[in-house]
Amino acid sequence: MESYDAIVIGGGHAGCEAALALARTGRSTLCLTLSLDAIAHMACNPAIGGTSKGHLVREIDALGGQMGRTIDATFIQSRMINTRKGPAVHSLRAQADKARYSAFMRRVLLETPNLTLLQGEAKEILVNPDGTVGGIVTTHGASYSARAVVVATGVYLQSRILAGEFREETGPGGLMRSSHLTASIRDLGFSIMRFKTGTPPRINKHTVEVERMELQPGDEPVVPFSFLTDPQSVQIPQVPCYLTYTNRETHDILRSNLDRSPLYSGIIQGMGARYCPSIEDKIVRFADKERHQLFIEPEGLDNDELYVQGFSSSMPFDVQEAALHTVPGLERAAITRYGYAIEYDCIDATALTGALMAKGIPGLFFAGQVCGSSGYEEAAAQGLMAGLNASLYLREREPLILTRDQGYIGVLIDDLTTLGTPEPYRMMTSRAEYRLILRQDNADLRLTRLGYEAGLAGEERYRAVERKERDLARGLAYLEQRRLTAAETERVGEALGAPIQPGATLWSILARNDAAFDTVTPYLAESFSPGVARQMEIQVKYQGYIQRQERDIQAFLRMEQAVLPDDLDYQAISSLRIEAREKLNRVRPRNLGQAGRISGVSPSDISVLMVYLKHRATGSGGRKEEP
Repeated sequence: MESYDAIVIGGGHAGCEAALALARTGRSTLCLTLSLDAIAHMACNPAIGGTSKGHLVREIDALGGQMGRTIDATFIQSRMINTRKGPAVHSLRAQADKARYSAFMRRVLLETPNLTLLQGEAKEILVNPDGTVGGIVTTHGASYSARAVVVATGVYLQSRILAGEFREETGPGGLMRSSHLTASIRDLGFSIMRFKTGTPPRINKHTVEVERMELQPGDEPVVPFSFLTDPQSVQIPQVPCYLTYTNRETHDILRSNLDRSPLYSGIIQGMGARYCPSIEDKIVRFADKERHQLFIEPEGLDNDELYVQGFSSSMPFDVQEAALHTVPGLERAAITRYGYAIEYDCIDATALTGALMAKGIPGLFFAGQVCGSSGYEEAAAQGLMAGLNASLYLREREPLILTRDQGYIGVLIDDLTTLGTPEPYRMMTSRAEYRLILRQDNADLRLTRLGYEAGLAGEERYRAVERKERDLARGLAYLEQRRLTAAETERVGEALGAPIQPGATLWSILARNDAAFDTVTPYLAESFSPGVARQMEIQVKYQGYIQRQERDIQAFLRMEQAVLPDDLDYQAISSLRIEAREKLNRVRPRNLGQAGRISGVSPSDISVLMVYLKHRATGSGGRKEEP
């Protein structure tokens, strides 16, 4: 039997990050994938980032992951979105050349030391007599042993695609599915759920009248995802997207054919994503809306297909075509690939620890859509953490579990493993309680040190963050100390069109709503990089809000630091409500904070646990019975 330190099942966005995290931290790793031609395949939208998702990519990069660097090398348009709102929700989004993205990521995997890439299908997960994971068996009968296994199977477990009356047991876009692994996962004691997602049709770009649509150009200058990418080095041409809208005729066609939709006929059993509905679902759920946005997006520089974002559909092919032809600019659009829904198996992620390791099987990790999430970025974030924690497990070190105040990745994994999800989970800025602290622009300052200490983020990245921290501290101190002379006060007042207090500090000037960093630049003792300048401006302008969130975080951390014993028998604490006892025994929360986020655990239940911990700390609560 061939042996590795770790095995990763799946070569999608989660699997790539997991395999790279393991190999880059010195673990011999086998990455088993259904198709070497579909590494990091973009089965749905050809883009990386977006609202909150851009935050995840920046955090992946800050920790030492790969997604940011790959999209920087292969994007064809880049935009910072939500710029009319505050910095907490600014998010980078890049249109990808999907073929080049996949090829680039495959090349990275093939060139990485300690990493073996192999095409094949996993059939069974092996468990040793002592209960630890032991390896895998493939459908070809080959066995591979490993002390850690990461399951990152995406939407391929028992998947089938549906459109109208058409259905086929296959993976996305006709790719091979994983037909055998679900049974093995179920036999290991995991609850299996059935989820659904979908994709829109693709159309021939030569049959589209883009001049009848709204132009959506990229931003200049380009802002890269990776903190290691030099913006000046990005030479990729920006390819425009276009915006158009559905109309009443579109909706009438869809509405009159709802009985032919597998979504409404009962054929589809899987739960769909609330925040990414199909076009037929939109016209039912939002019946009062007269139109819906459709973004027409290129799929690559050498690709003649366009992606119709916002038109995901499982309607029969003739209905998709008729409805699409009512849209301005798409009247003569030739569909090259029809939209479809896809159902697939996934697990209840509350069976995992915050390290994404199975609670009852040491060494077995899960990541990505198999955990109930949706999206490339959510998958990659989990893959990175599962791979890194598998490496730490192999090195007999404590896992890296990001908390909700440390990153969007922490929010994502905490939500999945604590709350679970009844539908495909999508990251949103509203899910993060401390989003002003968790901005996408400061991910390196928040997380690179942790990635470095875990052995993943490299020396170059870490030293760059140290320099940035020093520059930021020096710049903020100068803003506080430097006072304007009388002549300078007059010049600044004239520039702002408002009187300035004599002897005002640069900090007080920058804090004004009508001032920008350029306002104080002439009076600085040194120049600062754009990244540091941006941090200085945000720290000054949002000081009060940031301080308030930091106080909230301190209260949050007090609850997170109240550790609950691993062997605590919640059924024996009679003051807990029955539902709370059942939920607490199933989830096994690490601390009071996590316990309080479990659905079905009330504030009164938390009060009972606080009393229990207090009695235990004083020596009177060591008993299993009610304190």
